[in-house]
Amino acid sequence: MSFQAFSLHQLGWRPELAHHLTLADFEAAYPARVMAVHRSGLVVMSSRGQASVVLPHHLADAGVAVGDWVMIEDDADRVRGLLDRRSEIVRVAAGSEHRRQSIAANLDVLFVVSSCNDDFNPSRLERYLTLALDAGVTPVIVLTKADIGDGVAGFVDEAERLMPGVAVVALNAQDDASVSQLSPWLAQGTTVAFVGSSGVGKSTLTNQVVGDAWQRTSGIREDDARGRHTTTAREMFPTLSGAWVIDTPGMRELRLATAVPELAAVFEDVEAFARQCRFRDCHHEGDAGCAVEAAVSDGALGARRLANYRKLQREAMHAQQTLREQREQSRQFGAMAKQIMRAKRERLGR
Repeated sequence: MSFQAFSLHQLGWRPELAHHLTLADFEAAYPARVMAVHRSGLVVMSSRGQASVVLPHHLADAGVAVGDWVMIEDDADRVRGLLDRRSEIVRVAAGSEHRRQSIAANLDVLFVVSSCNDDFNPSRLERYLTLALDAGVTPVIVLTKADIGDGVAGFVDEAERLMPGVAVVALNAQDDASVSQLSPWLAQGTTVAFVGSSGVGKSTLTNQVVGDAWQRTSGIREDDARGRHTTTAREMFPTLSGAWVIDTPGMRELRLATAVPELAAVFEDVEAFARQCRFRDCHHEGDAGCAVEAAVSDGALGARRLANYRKLQREAMHAQQTLREQREQSRQFGAMAKQIMRAKRERLGR
C-alpha cells in the first residue's frame, strides 16, 4: 500500500533542528519523523513517504519516542542519528529500577482532559499541568461532557483557578462544532496529545480531530507471531487541520520524573505564602512561623491544594534521589569494568 508523503514543514520541522547537522549528514541521510515505535523497529514519515526502519543497538539506549526526529541512511532503512528534542514527555517506568522512559517527543500542546462530572479531579489536573510545564509543552485544560449536567461554569472557574493564565475549554467531544474550539492549538505542523483518566473522552476527541485523515490499518501496525494484526502502543496521526496527534497509553498515569519540577508555576499561591514563612527552610509541616499553614487555617489556601503540593514535592525528591543512585551505580559499574580490563591486560602481559 502506498502512503501520502508530507513535506518537512507539514511534519512539524523547525529550522533549529538542523543546527547540529552538517552537509555530510544531509549527503548521507535524510530527516524523518517517528510515527510509531515497535519492538522490531520504527515507522517513520518523511518527504519520501512512510518507511519501516531499523534502530541500531547503539541508539536503542537513547529511548527513541513517537514524535522524535531521526536521520535515516540513504542507502539503508536504518537510523543514522537522533536529533535534539524541543520537548519531551517522560515517565518513570514500572519496576524497581525506576528508569526514566521517554514516551513522546517534540510536543507543542498537551490537552489535559477531564469532564464536568464526578471525574473532575483538581489534584490530577495539577499533576498534568506540572508535567506539561516540565516537558516544555503548553498545557490546555479540556473539560468534556459540557452538554450534560449542570454547573459547567463552576467546573471552568475551578479549573482556571488551578494555574494563572491556563486556557480552559468546555466542550462536547461528540460534536464537531464544539470540538472546533480546539482549532487555535491545531495549526498545521503542530504536535499535540490528550491525557486524562479513562472515560473522559480522550479517544473520542482523538477520533474527532483525526477524522478520515489517516487509515489506522496497515503501515502503523505490526503482526504478532500468529499473523494477527496488533496495534502498537505508541502512534502519531495527522489531523484534519494538518496538526499531529500522539496517541500513547503510556501517558495515562504519569509520575514526576524530574528532580526540579515546575511547581512554582502551577502552585503560585502556595509559593507566594511560602515566601512569607519565618524560616527559609520551612517544610510547611508544623514549622514555627509557617505562613503556608497559617493561610490554610485562615481559609486563604485550600488544604487539598497544599496536600497535593507536598505530594508532588515528595515525588520530585524521590526522583532526585533515584537519579543520584543510578549515577552512582553507573560509576561503580564503570570502575569495576576498568578493573577487570586492567587485570586481563596484566594476565596477558605475563
